[in-house]
Amino acid sequence: MRALLLPVLLLAACTTVPVTGRKQLSLYSEAEEASLGLQAYREILSDAQIVASGPDVEMVRRVGSRIAAVADDPGFQWEFNLVKDDAMVNAFCLPGGKVAVYTGILPLTQTEEGLATVMGHEIAHAIARHGGERMSQQSTAGALGAVLEASLANKSEGTRSWALAAFGVGANYGILLPYSRTHESEADEIGLIYMARAGYDPRPSVDFWRRMAAKGGAKPPEFLSTHPSDETRIAQLRALLPRAIEEYEKSRAGR
Repeated sequence: MRALLLPVLLLAACTTVPVTGRKQLSLYSEAEEASLGLQAYREILSDAQIVASGPDVEMVRRVGSRIAAVADDPGFQWEFNLVKDDAMVNAFCLPGGKVAVYTGILPLTQTEEGLATVMGHEIAHAIARHGGERMSQQSTAGALGAVLEASLANKSEGTRSWALAAFGVGANYGILLPYSRTHESEADEIGLIYMARAGYDPRPSVDFWRRMAAKGGAKPPEFLSTHPSDETRIAQLRALLPRAIEEYEKSRAGR
């Protein structure tokens, strides 16, 4: 019965990602995701050195506010912070709109458009509910694994171990890692559109990702990675530029 009900439950839990229109699995509500995001954000910032004022803080808040305005999710309570950590080349946006940018990424963003590329990408992850989808996928994989384990109850220990190990490898490399790459590519696409709609020229985004690629060290093959390869990412962005430039021109005409 459990195995028969699972496909019905999964179908009922599908939602649609903004901009791309992709169907996704969402077993958790937006409120649940936002609660987890707020808790994680508080924990992270409790040990962080937050930059209180200055031109970089003003830029982070300005860029974030403009992108949040076009993302237009009324359930998000936006917050933008610049964290002092020159060794951390990173930024993130947690469910519910909690955003942090580390000072270590600013030398690579270089310009306000570069920062909009980064913040658009991170905000896109949250708007597209990638964190909740990831949790949903892991929960589903766990449920399927439990069903498989129950169906093997009468098999030998060796058979059970082999089958469960094979399932684990298949789920990781066949589902979870590809979806991680899907999330990254989707965040690139949505973020590019959001920055363009917010009035930022999307063309410098390609230059930013080239700088990121040049900074990175040795990387695993794409099929073993949670991210698309640098070459794939840049090619996809270049293909998306005509649409993003059109959105950018519309935003300029409306000002």
